[in-house]
Amino acid sequence: MEVQVIGDSIHLSAYRSRIPQSVTNGKTTPAEYESDFFHLYGDTSPVVSCGPDIQSHYETLDAPPNSDFYANTEVCGRRKRFRPSLYQLYAKPEDDPQPPMYQETTPDGMEGESSEDEEQKEPLPEPTRFGWVHGVMIRCMLNIWGVILYLRLPWITAQAGIGLTWVIILLSSCITGITGLSTSAIATNGKVKGGGTYFLISRSLGPELGGSIGLIFAFANAVAVAMHTVGFAETVVDLMNGAQAVRRVNLVKTFPKILGQFDDAQVLFFLVIMVSFTSYIVGTIIPASPQKQAKGFFSYKADIFAKNFVPDWRGQEGSFFGMFSIFFPSATGILAGANISGDLKDPTVAIPRGTLMAIFWTTLSYLIISATIGSCVVRDASGLLNDTLSSSSSNKNCVGIACQYGWDFTDCINNDTCIFGISNYYQSMSMVSAFAPLITAGIFGATLSSALACLVSAPKVFQCLCKDKLYPLIGFFGKGYGKNDEALRSYLLAFIIAVCFILIAELNTIAPIISNFFLCSYCLINFSCFHASITNSPGWRPSFRFYNKWLSLLCAVCCLVIMFLLTWWAALIAFGVVLLLLGYTLYKRPAVNWGSSVQASSYNIALNQCISLNQVEDHVKNYRPQCLVLTGPPSSRPALVDLVSCFTKNLSLMMCGHVVTVSSSSPVTMIWISVQSESHISWLKQRKVKSFYKHVVAADLRSGVNMLLQGSGLGRMRPNVLLMGFKTDWHSASPQAAHSYIGILQDAFDLQYGVCVLRTRERLDVSHPYQYDFNNTPILFAAAVPNDPEAQLSRPTLFQKKQGKKTIDVYWLSDDGGLTLLLPYLLTRRKRWAKCKVRVFVGGDNSKNDERRQEVMTLIKKFRLGFHDVEVLPDLFQKPQPGKAQEEPWWITDQDLERNRAKSFRQIRLNEILQDYSREATLIVITMPVGRRGVCPSILYLAWLELLSRDLSSPVLLVRGNQENVLTFYCQ
Repeated sequence: MEVQVIGDSIHLSAYRSRIPQSVTNGKTTPAEYESDFFHLYGDTSPVVSCGPDIQSHYETLDAPPNSDFYANTEVCGRRKRFRPSLYQLYAKPEDDPQPPMYQETTPDGMEGESSEDEEQKEPLPEPTRFGWVHGVMIRCMLNIWGVILYLRLPWITAQAGIGLTWVIILLSSCITGITGLSTSAIATNGKVKGGGTYFLISRSLGPELGGSIGLIFAFANAVAVAMHTVGFAETVVDLMNGAQAVRRVNLVKTFPKILGQFDDAQVLFFLVIMVSFTSYIVGTIIPASPQKQAKGFFSYKADIFAKNFVPDWRGQEGSFFGMFSIFFPSATGILAGANISGDLKDPTVAIPRGTLMAIFWTTLSYLIISATIGSCVVRDASGLLNDTLSSSSSNKNCVGIACQYGWDFTDCINNDTCIFGISNYYQSMSMVSAFAPLITAGIFGATLSSALACLVSAPKVFQCLCKDKLYPLIGFFGKGYGKNDEALRSYLLAFIIAVCFILIAELNTIAPIISNFFLCSYCLINFSCFHASITNSPGWRPSFRFYNKWLSLLCAVCCLVIMFLLTWWAALIAFGVVLLLLGYTLYKRPAVNWGSSVQASSYNIALNQCISLNQVEDHVKNYRPQCLVLTGPPSSRPALVDLVSCFTKNLSLMMCGHVVTVSSSSPVTMIWISVQSESHISWLKQRKVKSFYKHVVAADLRSGVNMLLQGSGLGRMRPNVLLMGFKTDWHSASPQAAHSYIGILQDAFDLQYGVCVLRTRERLDVSHPYQYDFNNTPILFAAAVPNDPEAQLSRPTLFQKKQGKKTIDVYWLSDDGGLTLLLPYLLTRRKRWAKCKVRVFVGGDNSKNDERRQEVMTLIKKFRLGFHDVEVLPDLFQKPQPGKAQEEPWWITDQDLERNRAKSFRQIRLNEILQDYSREATLIVITMPVGRRGVCPSILYLAWLELLSRDLSSPVLLVRGNQENVLTFYCQ
């Protein structure tokens, strides 16, 4: 279908269904009768087959449900379908407007292509993907099995006994199992991309915790390569009968170079480990030879099982948590499958199934090996064939369970020189095995496979972190190569980190750090699942239902406790790094929006707090000036924004109101306003102003402001003070404009708002206005946009500068409830206003100046405002200087002028006083006069405000509260 384009928009008629050329004699060919609409919006099959007369009654742009409408990526091999906009559905077909673009992007060169060309276009080759067995289960099992299984599990069984060893195994499996359930729930709550653990945590908890734990987890995987490689080298050293450590380091330095070539070797490693297990089980059944009996192996014996069932703690590490800390690192491989989530065919199915199956089979193998080795081998043996118990010897002096089977290991037991038995010989499984080299091969397979899994996982996680650009200087490593987007640069970085830690060549030094980092990841995964569940967000809909949020929370707490039980200093390092990265992310606030559970929790907290506020009556002690500021576009009146922000930031509500006046609204108008709203919010954020932004569309300014006054806020969180700029062009404006301006003040008073009007020497509106015309109607009041927003953002206003040791002069001439005093007090709490001295001026008689000053001072002292300078104005009620009253051409009748002559003279006199007393003040705050409705005309009232605030170098803030107390000197 040819798309008709007008400017940057798409003609509506281009999307109406057309009768195809294949329709003849009122009949259609089902395979060919397809509306062009379905090529772009719907499926390639029509909803109904009907003749042209019938179809005309049912033609519609509505599209049937399609997955393309919800996808964020392009579709390979064809044009992506887009859902029609609401405007395109309800607009008149005969209209020829320019609707907004409803499709964001299309592949280059596709606008003029036909559907036939799209069908001939070959899709991109599909990258290699893994299933749940090869991609997750086998990978996790190989990563879980390691050197501890072969070299430490028999020794742990000897120390803790079979009973407590099973407790250790089951406790570790419970932690990993619950973590696996949490991982499965998070992984099935939407499409999972590459990045594994980092992707799961960051998209659930947000970039703050997700980014920090992602960097730590990638580093831990890189260091884990070194740990498994060093374990591999130690076994080689034992086989070489004590080769020097230098030779071991030389061996392991070359090992990581080989790992990257053997992704398919995982199946081989898995088969080798299975064969080694088979050899071990067969060896326990075969009758023991004299050589094996001398080393403590007697096949299955009930007495040996009973003896080894109870613990026999030895050495400094002889305790339950000591053994737990050594065993638990063998369970830290359950995330190997999730770490390559981007390479799985169906991550939402593969991750839960493969991870849980891997935990089950590895736990079963640990339990079987600990039980069988504890039933066949004694704890101590000498290995000497001469240590048999002769018939003439007495059994009374023989020590150990081996005495019952004709062996006397008393000497080595008493002297603590036994070199065999499961308490002394780490290679006990090799000794028991039917063919010892198979166990050695199993050790090699387990260590190599674990190192391989970590070497693959670390770059994948780090690559995803780099692409999110949460931290500086790491984006270089995010580039991918090939059809699988291989992170070659991240592979190189992981290789360098692994080699650096390999040079340490001490397994006991490397392991505690890794274990704590992995436990930190497990803790956050479980907390992510709990947090996402507890927020009750509608977006939390995991396909995997077999999880419990309270179990996830319990497991998170257990992981936290175990971190400190294993190695407290490593736990402190891990949390120190997490907090450091967390603080950086909170400070920089990256521009990402992943719909995290933190956002859902913030909404819940805000909603609950707003509801709870409605249940409590307002109290004067908790009064806060919650300001509705008529700024128009906030960037056009930065001085007004900055002043209000000074006394509302981190204290109360501030809302910038924007009224757009049009004769008749249209969808185009609303779309334009919505687009502009985003830029206004961005401007406030960049200026670090904590304010909401609210726009309304109205036929005139007054009705729009009335909508803001009545509709802004939520519950108790609603404005109670209206702030606006002074109308400086009232001389040249029409009487209707002046009446509308004063009507806004009256509407605010009617709704029990306090009102503030700001006048500065310079214009508040710093923009250069130009008109936007919708339907030949200009946008008034707020259509102006600064020519250079960046310049407006960087140029400070008067209220952003440090005020120094100047004065804030407060003319408290009428009691409005205390708002005139409260606003200057809030200003002095800010750092830039803290050095300013507040002077309070009140009216009084010459005969009672001292009494009036003392009275006001006592009242201010009760309010605890900290104002100590009060001056009484005795000449407040004198007549102004001659000639002043005739300088301003008032457009009012003589009758109205005569009726309000006294108040008019008073405003002129007040201006004289302001010029005498406050010429050097940094800000003048004065009680705003009130014109009685029906008595004082709007033009006259504007003249009052003009006369009161004219010819002053300092900004003037006219304040009038709603005549209700905002200050109190009571404690209840």
